[in-house]
Amino acid sequence: MDKGKFYSGLAIMVGLIVLGMMIPKAVNNFRSFERSVDVKGLCEREVKADKVIWPVVYKVMANNIQEVYDQTDYNNDAIIAFLKKGGLDESEISVTIPSISDKFANEYGGNDRAYRYIATNIITVCTGKVDLVLELMSKQSELLKKGIVTGGNKWENPVEFSYNGLNDIKPEMIEEATKNARETAEKFAKDSNSRLGKIKSANQGTFSISDRDSNTPHIKKVRVVTSITYYLED
Repeated sequence: MDKGKFYSGLAIMVGLIVLGMMIPKAVNNFRSFERSVDVKGLCEREVKADKVIWPVVYKVMANNIQEVYDQTDYNNDAIIAFLKKGGLDESEISVTIPSISDKFANEYGGNDRAYRYIATNIITVCTGKVDLVLELMSKQSELLKKGIVTGGNKWENPVEFSYNGLNDIKPEMIEEATKNARETAEKFAKDSNSRLGKIKSANQGTFSISDRDSNTPHIKKVRVVTSITYYLED
């Protein structure tokens, strides 16, 4: 027998035996490597709005169109003076062209109205002085004493509060949500007699900003949910 062939065959056989012994361990290691847990981390914060758009709406009614314009000019001056006295700058106040309806020109309208002309006027405040606007809104009775009735349809002309400082709090909120997710994953690992490994994948999630409730739209709730997958180790 050729000794070279014998030893070659013997070496191949030993190699196959060793390989056969290593395969189960490799499979187990691979399966262990693929064990993972998916968790979510939540972070919520309440913040004050830092911008407000306030439409001051009022109506003027008369049978003479000139009276409508005269009353509109008077009301505009009185409202602007009220806003400036309250601490707003002229650059934060804008006046729109009044919308005037004529009941005689409306073929579908009745002729039983007390006034022929009705003008809807809007003076819009756009500012970052949210607390100041809230204070002025509570003092609108001062305008009522001058015969100016403000207030419109809250669906057509709503007061809009917004928060624009999200970038300032994003890092801290993401960190808190991630910490929350890790704590959940660690508890799961402990309950399953495992150890928490490295992060397999992570999704920051989308930030949402909503009113805390319908009564205080100037207070916002910022929310983010992160999704993280961790490896589990024995």
